[in-house]
Amino acid sequence: MRDTTIARNYAEALLALAQRADALAGYGTMIAAVADAMERDEALRRFLDSPRISADERSAVLARAFQDRMPRLFVRYLQALVHNRRQMLIPQIAVEYSNLVDEVEGRIHAQVTVAKEPTAADRETIAVQLTHALGKQVVPHLAVNPAILGGLVVRVGDRVMDGSVRRRLSTLRRRLSAGATGAR
Repeated sequence: MRDTTIARNYAEALLALAQRADALAGYGTMIAAVADAMERDEALRRFLDSPRISADERSAVLARAFQDRMPRLFVRYLQALVHNRRQMLIPQIAVEYSNLVDEVEGRIHAQVTVAKEPTAADRETIAVQLTHALGKQVVPHLAVNPAILGGLVVRVGDRVMDGSVRRRLSTLRRRLSAGATGAR
């Protein structure tokens, strides 16, 4: 099995635990914090990945480290990852968990390219308009590219909606060229 599929399966299990505890956001924060710690801390990564340290020893250390900071059910989930030798997938599990929560809550992410840095009001308007147009709550991720001249380009998954001034000018140029050629 590919790591992404395995991570998705473990994220689904975590989602079920989070739903049972009525704490989707809290569990997301916790798994993201553990993933972030793994990515930033080389010693933690080596500890979790070392074949010299038994799964039982790792589980005991995790229990002591997180017992007062995280719910028991979440700590047991981390221990299950360690016992199944999947602890190195925690960063991928965090990403998959976030994607699952977005699906459950009817939220989608859109890559939005604008010509100039938008104001806070522009950002809000973009989010509201995209939410209305797509029928789901949209979380826009904005990027600035002056080459589009104006308007915006929206990417949601494989779908691209190009409302840029550059594209409109290009379309107008083609129409005028075709009209001039046909008039001869």
